[in-house]
Amino acid sequence: MTYRESLNYIHSLNRFGIKPGLERINALLKRLGNPEEKLKCIHIAGTNGKGSTSTALANIMIAEGKKTGLFISPFVVNFRERIQINGEYIKEKELANLTYEISKIVPEVEKEVEDNITEFEFITALMFAYFKEQNCDVVILEVGLGGRLDSTNVITKPLASVITQIALDHIAVLGDTIEKIALEKCGIIKADCPVITTSHQNPMALPVIEKIAKDKNSPLKIAHISLAENVKIAPYGSEFTYKGMNITVNLAGRHQIENMTAAAETALA
Repeated sequence: MTYRESLNYIHSLNRFGIKPGLERINALLKRLGNPEEKLKCIHIAGTNGKGSTSTALANIMIAEGKKTGLFISPFVVNFRERIQINGEYIKEKELANLTYEISKIVPEVEKEVEDNITEFEFITALMFAYFKEQNCDVVILEVGLGGRLDSTNVITKPLASVITQIALDHIAVLGDTIEKIALEKCGIIKADCPVITTSHQNPMALPVIEKIAKDKNSPLKIAHISLAENVKIAPYGSEFTYKGMNITVNLAGRHQIENMTAAAETALA
């Protein structure tokens, strides 16, 4: 299978649309030997800022010398952006080979669950298989949609769960209020695992985050922008110090500093 053929196959699965639920992805991962169980993951959900927070956190981990996998969605220019290790996209040949191998078991899984594997489920399974194969030290996982029923939510013991700012999004799927959406996104919070959010979290979402964290005995840490020191904001980017950690980001705006404090707080968790 060539790289172009692998993309054609993956995109052909898009015809099955978005189908929240974990039965299909769990069945697929089981056939692959459950690679996600061998990985140390940090899970990130939210409406705004989860992409920049995920990338910033990955960069912090790389700077600490850790072989770091990053899974983001969607991509901007190149499909391979979605799956990276230490800032390098998965190679075309590696993507093609994994697509071929996993595609061979898809019919078996679909027969077992009596349903079709979606594009995002396939990509998620491929990502876990690739990061396990490459022996990543840590994996930064960005949720695709929501949290509770998102395909990435198969991990049972993340190093940390991060909830970025929550707003109204995908209301047909996640709910028509901030509280309902927060409940779905907080589905990534697991028992006895640290939870991180920011001081600019939606005031209607924060009580939901606090309650779920408490119910699961998961310590909640709030990254306060007031703790950011030596802040310099310029058109080309920003820099600041957070609890002794010097951070530079090539994204401008105070809101990016808010996101970066979450990344820094997570790294310190």
